[in-house]
Amino acid sequence: MMSPWDRWYSSSCCMCCHVRTGTIILGVWYMIINAVVLLILLTALSDPSQYRLTSVELGSDFDFMDDANICIATAISLLMILICGMATYGAYKQHAAWIIPFFCYQIFDFALNTLVAFSVIVYPNTIQDYLVQLPSNFPYKEEIMSMNPTCLVLIVLLFIGVILAFKAYLIGCVWNCYRYINGRVTSDMLVYVTTNDTTVLLPPYDEAVTISSKHPPPPYMSA
Repeated sequence: MMSPWDRWYSSSCCMCCHVRTGTIILGVWYMIINAVVLLILLTALSDPSQYRLTSVELGSDFDFMDDANICIATAISLLMILICGMATYGAYKQHAAWIIPFFCYQIFDFALNTLVAFSVIVYPNTIQDYLVQLPSNFPYKEEIMSMNPTCLVLIVLLFIGVILAFKAYLIGCVWNCYRYINGRVTSDMLVYVTTNDTTVLLPPYDEAVTISSKHPPPPYMSA
C-alpha cells in the first residue's frame, strides 16, 4: 500500500526539469541574491554616510542602518550563503544530509510569511500604520494610502497568498530532491548487497548463511 508521503513524491519540477536540477538552480539563485546583499552591506560598512538613512528620511527615531544592524545582517547573509552552498553541493553530489539545513530555512521562512498573513487578517489597520511610517518620498505612497482599506487588505492578502503558494512549491521541490537522493542511495545499497552476497543452505542444519563474494567460504564448504 502506498503511503501518503509517496503519493506526493515526484522526480520532476516545473514540468520540465529534474528535482535535482531545480534544487541546484534554487540554491545558486539564493546564493547570488545573498552575495549581492552581502556586497551592499560591506560597501555600507566601508562608507556609512552613503547608505545611512537619517531619522528625518525615515520619519521615525529608529536608524536601521547603524553599524550593529549592518554587522548582524552581514552575518545572516554569510550564513545564508553557506546554507545555500551546502544545498547546491548536496544536490549535485547526491548527499541528502547537506540539503536539510536549506529545507529547514524554507520551512522557517514559510512560517514567518504565514504569520504575516495572519497578522494582516487579525489586525488590518497595521497596513495603514506601516504606510504612515514609510518615507515621504516613497513611490506611490499617497496613492496607496488613498485606497479603500478593505481593498488594500485584499490586495495585500492576495499578494502574500501568491508568495506562500510559490514558496510551498519550492519547499516541495527541495523535499522531493531529498527523497529522490535517499531513494537512489538505498537502491544502490540494495544492488550492491544483491550482487556481492550469496545465500546458501548448510547441511545438516539447513541454516541459511550469507557468504560474501569478497571472502572465501569456510573450509568445510570448500571440499
